[in-house]
Amino acid sequence: MRVDTLHHVETPEGVELALRCAGPVPRALAWGVDLVIRGLAVAILAAALQWFGSASMGLILLVLFVAEWLYPVLFEVLWHGRTPGKRAFGLTVVRDDGLPVDWGSSFLRNLLRTADFLPGMFGAALVSMMATKSFKRLGDLAAGTIVIYSASELAPAFRAERGKGASPHAPVVPLTLDEQRAVIAFAARAPALGASRADELALVAAQTLDGRSHSTASPSDRVIAVAAWLRESGHTSGDAGHEDEAS
Repeated sequence: MRVDTLHHVETPEGVELALRCAGPVPRALAWGVDLVIRGLAVAILAAALQWFGSASMGLILLVLFVAEWLYPVLFEVLWHGRTPGKRAFGLTVVRDDGLPVDWGSSFLRNLLRTADFLPGMFGAALVSMMATKSFKRLGDLAAGTIVIYSASELAPAFRAERGKGASPHAPVVPLTLDEQRAVIAFAARAPALGASRADELALVAAQTLDGRSHSTASPSDRVIAVAAWLRESGHTSGDAGHEDEAS
């Protein structure tokens, strides 16, 4: 039987994308990195909180709660689907339609990690991933999410083909959360759109986002540059824009 790790998504532009899903091994390694980071953070904070005397135990329990339940949600939403572990292995959590993960879906997929762990060592998660085409664990099935290899791995090949790079470039106008997600989603989809179609879709947005009317970069590269800046700066709120530095 042929193993197909591609998840096909049709964009609003009518283009079908093939997202490469990550299997159990890279996901387990990414989880291990996150576990080490969480463990070190908890150990350091627990040692520091000993100075609070009788209140230290309650504070340590609060730290444990944040590390276990809020750490993955905060990183997945604020870091565009990537915890430090996922980022280290080039993985990204997205919704089934290829759009960025939101608060609700991230919280649900991580809440069900308890069920995924049963009966031990994430046995249920492994069975579920092996039984589904897109390697979905129970949390992914419930939340409508998938874990894919980051689009940033595809973007360099796209830019090399175009002959132009897309260095991070800050937007010159403030962007709402939905607008930021739209820019990042375009950057993720651009490699599969083709040069002419990507430029056609990005033509109007490029001038609005970066204000570089005389730029030699293509419209799609200019939008990708703004998306790169959003990713690197970690902006996910409506205050992303600021005046560009002089070029």
